[in-house]
Amino acid sequence: MSKPFTEKYRPKTLSDIQGHDTAIAQVRRFVETYSSQKKRGLLLHGAPGSGKTSLAHAIATELGLELVEVNASDVRNKEGIITRVGAAMKQQSLFGGGKIILFDEMDGLSGTKDRGGIAALTDLLKESKYPVLLTANDPWDSKFSTLRKYVEIVELKTLAYTSVLAVLKDVCEKEGIMYSEVALKQLARRAGGDLRGALTDLQTIGADKLIEEDDLQSLGERHQTESTFNALNRVFKGKDPLLAKQAVDAVDENIDELLMWIDENTPREYTKPEDLVRAFDHLSQADVYRGRIRRWQHWRFLVYVIDHMTAGVALAKEDKYSGFTKYQRTTRLLSYWRASSTKKKKDAIAQRVGEETHTSINDARNNTLPFLARMIKKDKKYAEVFELSSDEAEWLVKKI
Repeated sequence: MSKPFTEKYRPKTLSDIQGHDTAIAQVRRFVETYSSQKKRGLLLHGAPGSGKTSLAHAIATELGLELVEVNASDVRNKEGIITRVGAAMKQQSLFGGGKIILFDEMDGLSGTKDRGGIAALTDLLKESKYPVLLTANDPWDSKFSTLRKYVEIVELKTLAYTSVLAVLKDVCEKEGIMYSEVALKQLARRAGGDLRGALTDLQTIGADKLIEEDDLQSLGERHQTESTFNALNRVFKGKDPLLAKQAVDAVDENIDELLMWIDENTPREYTKPEDLVRAFDHLSQADVYRGRIRRWQHWRFLVYVIDHMTAGVALAKEDKYSGFTKYQRTTRLLSYWRASSTKKKKDAIAQRVGEETHTSINDARNNTLPFLARMIKKDKKYAEVFELSSDEAEWLVKKI
């Protein structure tokens, strides 16, 4: 079996990385001047497939440093973090030189199993002898509020399709794959900045060493979307509540995203008004319980969210609907993610400012941030007063 392109062509040096010149410069400066840095860690964030982990590996190779990698899924509590990460921070490099500690996929630190994990990591960061790089998709999650004070935050922006295209062309040349220029451009565009996904697609349709436009039609959506369509079929086509509830286990989407998929496609499947009313009543109940979970962290309500959005919607119809229904990708996911990310980022800054000014988050968000943005625009020293990272300060000036 051939090696996956994502591994075979993982960037080995910084020059191999496309489209992240600013982030590379920030990471390199942090690692090279670590002993004089006020922040004890650097948090790389960006969408899946943007190259966060690859950048950490490349910077270690470029500077001749040992890389000690720890994945959040392997150390999901305080004891595990102290044992694995704490030891790495204190021990000398195996080769007698310097090293970088990579704590990957920070988003995985969530739920009751991780109680005390982030607090333990924050405490360890303060005493680390070596530069610590952390990666996350969403650094503005409230669980990272304390950690953010001790790390520099660097964003890997979504890759332009031209950067993805350059990598695909390079791989095609090395693999002897012939391609239509139009087809390869379409493949790069459809990746949406996900280089890892684009390389997987390239390997899938490039097996015959020739890529043309027709090949993109056979590619279809990636596995995640295919499994989502199968999950929707379980909910919409059947009336067995147990099978409908299993839809949650059949997809990689999180609960919020699957709920939006079901909400988007219910009117396409249920054509009888009375069925549609009952279905949306269940969806509204699921949303009520989601709100209670967000507001009070009552995770025991999650079972009710799943029951209403799956079994409830499945049983809302009087009879099964025959025929094929073309399910549509929900258009709300991207806008929802952007809005949620913006709100989290704004709230994170407001929390920091509120702590310094002894005001509530709401007061800081509504009254202080607009003035602070103007002050920082005139003089960046005001960002240092509130211990805002360069990323936070730049965002505040642009968005407020």
